[in-house]
Amino acid sequence: MNPTEREELARLLPSPGEPVLSSDRQSLLREQLMREIAVHPNTVVRKSTWRRAAAFAVPLATAAAVTATLLVGGSDTPAPDQQAVDLLNRIANVAAARPTTPVRDDQYVYVSTQSTDDVDEYGVVTLRRDDWQPVDGGRSGLARIKILSGRDNPYLHDGDMKLGRDPNVTYFRELEALPTDPEALYRKIWDGTEGEGAHEEAALEEIGAMLPSATPLPELNAALYRAAAKIPGVSVVRNAEDIAGRKGVGLTFKDRDEQATWVFDRKSLKFLGTDEEALLDVGIADKAGAVPGN
Repeated sequence: MNPTEREELARLLPSPGEPVLSSDRQSLLREQLMREIAVHPNTVVRKSTWRRAAAFAVPLATAAAVTATLLVGGSDTPAPDQQAVDLLNRIANVAAARPTTPVRDDQYVYVSTQSTDDVDEYGVVTLRRDDWQPVDGGRSGLARIKILSGRDNPYLHDGDMKLGRDPNVTYFRELEALPTDPEALYRKIWDGTEGEGAHEEAALEEIGAMLPSATPLPELNAALYRAAAKIPGVSVVRNAEDIAGRKGVGLTFKDRDEQATWVFDRKSLKFLGTDEEALLDVGIADKAGAVPGN
C-alpha cells in the first residue's frame, strides 16, 4: 500500500468522539500518529480517543458485548465470578495502602508504556511511549516515542511531540475530584458517559482509561478496581503475561475470541498493563521530558 492510499484510508477513520474502534482502524490511527511524529516532530497534535483508553480499557469494553444489561442491572444479569471479585478486591486493598504524594499544579503526570504496532508491509515494530501530562491540564504536555525494534519502517522513528489540551483526557486534578466511594464513582462515570455511543462500553472504557494516571491517587485507584469488580463476565487467568514478557496473574473476559488480559504481579499485585500494552512506569515529574527519580 502506497502513502497516498494510506492517507485516503486515514480519512475514513471515525471521529475521536466515538468510544470504540476496531483493531484495524486502531492500527490505521496509530500509523497516522507515527507519521505525524516522523514528518512534524514539533507539531501540536491532540491525543485521540484510542490513545486515551489505550489497551487498558479493552477487556472492560468487551464485556458490554457479552451482557447488554451490564450497568443497569436486571434479573438476567449474570453474577460476577467470585474469584475475580476477590482478586480485584485484594488488588484494591494493595492500591489503597500505597502512600499519597503531594502534587503541585506545575508538575506533570508521567506514564511510560510499551507496545507493538504492525503497520502494513513494514511488519511489527516494538515501541516505548513516554507521556507527560500537566497536572492541572492548563499547559501543553509531551509525548516521546522510542523505537525498540523494527527500525526499517520509514513512518516510525524516535521523536517528541507536543500534546495540546484534550477534552478527551481526564487530567490529574479532575481525577482528584472524583468520588472514592466505589458505588458513587461507578454512578458518576455512568452518568458522565451518557450519549457517547454504546453507553455501557463508553462507561467501561472510562474506567480503564483512568487506571494508569490514577496510580498516584491510592483511594481513587482502589475505587476503580472495586468498581470493576461489579462487572459480570470477568475471570481469573492463572498464568498471564504482559506484552513486555512479564509474568503474573491476569483478569480477562470469558467467551471472547479476541480478549485482552489485565496482568498483575503475582506477589505485589502491581498493575503491569495488558497483553497488548505494558505499563512500565507511572510517576510525578517536575517538568515535561524529565523522568521521575532520575
